[in-house]
Amino acid sequence: MSAVTTMTTTSARNTAPAAGLDARIVVDRGDFHLDVRLRAAPGDVVALLGPNGAGKTTALRALAGLTPLSGGRLLLDGTDMTGTPPEDRPVGVVFQDYLLFPHLTALDNVAFGPRCRGVPKAEARERAAQWLDRMGMAEHAGAKPRRLSGGQAQRVAVARALATRPRLLLLDEPLAALDARTRLDVRAELRRHLAGFEAVAVLVTHDPLDAMVLADRLVVVEGGRAVQEGTPRDIARHPRTDYIARLVGLNLYQGRAEGHTVRVDGGPVIATTEDLTGPAFVAFPPVAVTLHRERPTGSSARNLWQCRVAGLESHGDQIRADLTGPLPLTADLTAVAASELDLHPGAEVWATVKATQTHAYPA
Repeated sequence: MSAVTTMTTTSARNTAPAAGLDARIVVDRGDFHLDVRLRAAPGDVVALLGPNGAGKTTALRALAGLTPLSGGRLLLDGTDMTGTPPEDRPVGVVFQDYLLFPHLTALDNVAFGPRCRGVPKAEARERAAQWLDRMGMAEHAGAKPRRLSGGQAQRVAVARALATRPRLLLLDEPLAALDARTRLDVRAELRRHLAGFEAVAVLVTHDPLDAMVLADRLVVVEGGRAVQEGTPRDIARHPRTDYIARLVGLNLYQGRAEGHTVRVDGGPVIATTEDLTGPAFVAFPPVAVTLHRERPTGSSARNLWQCRVAGLESHGDQIRADLTGPLPLTADLTAVAASELDLHPGAEVWATVKATQTHAYPA
């Protein structure tokens, strides 16, 4: 091979477009500033998770081209889509309210996308019929949206988004409008469809269960910026903000580690099993907290604090107690245990946590 040929081949290899999504989303709107970086390979499902007003939906609308970027750029399969109009982007969107055309049948709703991309009518309807069949909606092809249940409308909306063969699928709170039972079934179905999707999918949600079940990777957004990202397992195991800790149901504190203890910023020392030095987080679940009305004697727990009950509420089949004291705590206990302890707001209790039930990691 000649030097010229070698140089050309190497150059082509270095400039070949990268598959997947590479975006920096910068949006300025008044006093709100969003700056989030998203990268994903084909087949990845990324969830944007965060509280209301964090910027999740703004990021999704920017990816769709519905909100203009103030800065940054959007690369999709190596092509710069930053200034491309929404209708010219290879993007499918499933909106929270589905936004099906009320005057069109389910079949024509799904065929609408391919028709807008120049697909002949007969081919578009055939493709739509195939997608409805995959979604278990073939028998409802002739039904208009008002005749569909919430779960059925959601399936049609997903089929409509996928029928355009997008390279980027955007889902904005796709399960929020469903009742609890339907949500359970549709979540499982959506997971199967996303598992077989060959391009990038970005899911926006504030529901940690939707994010944990549907996504391969989470990007947690607070105040317009990404505060943590990783696999659902990593996020649940190593929360780095109070918001994330509450989502995954953990007591979380930050301080400085010295060996097998962490001195909490402005608080007491927590005994742990990990051996660390320097800035650290320490976390434990509410179920790890044991409550006593009298100071316990002979307890093997190395962590002991006197607290006051600030509030009580039902949490599933348990009672969740919010405690104030040297260390603000959340404790879960059975209704029987809460009754035996005569817990009520204002009651003084002792809280214990075994060192083996804590988890410390570098901050």
